[in-house]
Amino acid sequence: MRIKQAGDRAGSTAARRDQIVEATIAVLAERGYAAASYDAICEVAGLSSKRLISYHFTSKDELLAEVLHRVTTDAGAFMRPALDAAAGPAAKLAAYIRSNVEFIASRPDHVRAVQQIVFGQVPVPSEESDGAIARLAGLFDDGQRSGDFRTFDSTLMAAALRAAIDAVAGRLVAGADPQVCADELTETFHRATRAEQP
Repeated sequence: MRIKQAGDRAGSTAARRDQIVEATIAVLAERGYAAASYDAICEVAGLSSKRLISYHFTSKDELLAEVLHRVTTDAGAFMRPALDAAAGPAAKLAAYIRSNVEFIASRPDHVRAVQQIVFGQVPVPSEESDGAIARLAGLFDDGQRSGDFRTFDSTLMAAALRAAIDAVAGRLVAGADPQVCADELTETFHRATRAEQP
């Protein structure tokens, strides 16, 4: 019986954290960083007290770091099927770009929340960004080893692709056509990375 209570408590804690994070994303997306107070988050989450936020997150910076982690995790889960289905480095690169653009277009609230965190110059951990760059650099390294990609600095190319997607995110949130954006980015980075034909 004790084990079940501990499991129930852990599940309840995780559910409450999720509720707070989702409310924070909504407040950031709809009202902006300056208005993302604990009072506003409580209102959207339907919480009775700000102490419920403080109980689960030691600071607002920790809460915002968790928002970034959630957005990254959600994007990864959304993109994974397309990446898994792609065969070869060039196809995986195209799948990465297209599925990322599709995620951004389908979850503008996530994008606006991240933009507001960046706008607020919040000191958050860099693991999410560094991890995304490292995974892309690994994809480029694989393509260079297989001969699909030309020789270039994989980390620099990965950073350039992330920056290009981040720049397009604002246009997508403003209503740009996701298909057009995905086509342009895919073609641009195909041309930038492909090996010269003999």
